Amino acid sequence: MALAGSKRIFALMDEEPEKDEGYVTLVNAKYVDGELTETTEKTNLWAWKYPHHDGRLEFIEVKGKIELFDVDFGYEKDKPVLHNISLYAKPGQKIAFVGATGAGKTTITNLLNRFYDIEDGKIRYDGININKIKKDDLRLSLGMVLQDTNLFTGTIKENIKYGKEEATDEEVVEAAKLANAHDFIMRLPNGYDTTLSGDGASLSQGQRQLLSIARAALNDPPVMILDEATSSIDTRTEKVVQDGMDKLMEGRTVFVIAHRLSTVRNAKAIMVLDHGNIIERGEHEELIAQKGTYYQLYTGAFELE
Repeated sequence: MALAGSKRIFALMDEEPEKDEGYVTLVNAKYVDGELTETTEKTNLWAWKYPHHDGRLEFIEVKGKIELFDVDFGYEKDKPVLHNISLYAKPGQKIAFVGATGAGKTTITNLLNRFYDIEDGKIRYDGININKIKKDDLRLSLGMVLQDTNLFTGTIKENIKYGKEEATDEEVVEAAKLANAHDFIMRLPNGYDTTLSGDGASLSQGQRQLLSIARAALNDPPVMILDEATSSIDTRTEKVVQDGMDKLMEGRTVFVIAHRLSTVRNAKAIMVLDHGNIIERGEHEELIAQKGTYYQLYTGAFELE
């Protein structure tokens, strides 16, 4: 066991530092005489600061438009995971990915975050190739709520403020209310000052998930990624969590990965993936009428429920 552990430690120590050749950054912005410009004020309006090679500086408002063009990717060479993936999400749209385990759903969200770089094709964010955006700034503009919630030793308030430490107490409470977490927090011994330890072991899975949603709401990103966010909680708690997520999704571009297909019915477009290919796409009613893979997944899900 010690040898196996030491191999992993040395492999990590030998890992090359992540390269980042991006030069487009995320800045606070405001409109002055109809022109978008950078500001040090907290305006809740974000822009991409794009220095062009000819010396021209352009500011592009962050709206959350995401486009993928003919994307191919594999974690290992000669083992492709995604084939020729093309899709677009307009600002404020909800796009859902469904399909069997290993179909490539989570891989797409990993590529949006540039945890991995694509082999072929293009990914554009507000018209900018994401390779040009600095990774830290790209990831700051993307909010994620995952199946596994990571909480840290500290108060509930500190856990919600993770990622936006300068937030005020009022903003924290507002985010918790949006996520439907405020009521259960106020029932705890010390409310927002209740100390958590052991990854929030004293809380239920649903409560931990609500804190994760509150954390994302506080950061107020233009694009949200929800990856299996309700798969490990019971259906009663899911309703509370789903209500919180619905509020969080308003006005944002949202990518949802779900096994429970009842959570994706209201998506603008549903992408059905199989072995790295998009085999069906459309709205819920369209896909049900086609009686294809989505129909089989959906009716099968209801039989299981």
